[in-house]
Amino acid sequence: MSTRIVTDSTAYLPADVIAQHGIEVVPLHVVVGGRDHVEGRDITAQQVAAALRDYTIVTTSRPTPQVFAETYRRLADEGATAIVSVHLSSQMSGTVEAARLAAAEAPVPVEVVDSETIGMAMGFAVVAAAEAAAEAAAGGANVPSVLEVIRARLAPSGVLFYVDTLEHLRRGGRIGAASALLGSALSIKPILAVRGGRIVPVEKVRTSSRAVARIEAMVVEHVEKGRTVADLAVHHLDAAARADQIAAELREMVPGSPKVIVVELGAVVGAHVGPGTVAIAVSPRPGETLPAATGPAADGHAGS
Repeated sequence: MSTRIVTDSTAYLPADVIAQHGIEVVPLHVVVGGRDHVEGRDITAQQVAAALRDYTIVTTSRPTPQVFAETYRRLADEGATAIVSVHLSSQMSGTVEAARLAAAEAPVPVEVVDSETIGMAMGFAVVAAAEAAAEAAAGGANVPSVLEVIRARLAPSGVLFYVDTLEHLRRGGRIGAASALLGSALSIKPILAVRGGRIVPVEKVRTSSRAVARIEAMVVEHVEKGRTVADLAVHHLDAAARADQIAAELREMVPGSPKVIVVELGAVVGAHVGPGTVAIAVSPRPGETLPAATGPAADGHAGS
């Protein structure tokens, strides 16, 4: 018996991770200047960033139920006896709905999970699910155990964002025009988070350096509070140098962090947040408790 794991392109999983774990990725779409593109196939994040800077209209759309249906049928033909399909928050996209419509007609049982998040906060849970499915395969696929692993990983996870400007959120309807205008006039740099499946404001600071420092401190606080080893991913759109620096700092600041990777945001999320955005995804590992001595983060450095 074999359980296959499906996700969508907004998990932004590295290509080698997808290949290693046999994860199936269904792409979302990006429309730039009226032309449709498939995320991760025929458009790059850099192209989207350039279009946004040129004030070209950029919109996004979900995969169709037909695409999911074809994916589920193909996996069944390849030998899957069950499928677990994990997707970005239903409050951000209709992707979950499309997957559920297809699941109802699939030739094998399909469990669709609304991750209520995005990026590698979802991606780390997807990888954990693939590992659990592989472990269960020898004794017969155990879908409930895979679902338990996913939910245990998603529950304490989170994403924090820093955006260079509120303008792109305004264009996408994520923030009001008045708030965007006021934020620009005051040079406010908002810190946002994904909570309850939605992007919500957390704090406002006046400079990008303060925004980054505050996000780093909040990540450390999150890990310390849970007392659990956590995987971290630094996402960015056209801000590679800043992301690399943040990743290096987090490796020193976050206690017991076994993995801090840098992953560029793709076209879909990039279209809504704009160039210069940096996000940090935090994914605690259930059952892996931090040691009593936490090192640099315990001496107050993280909150400076």
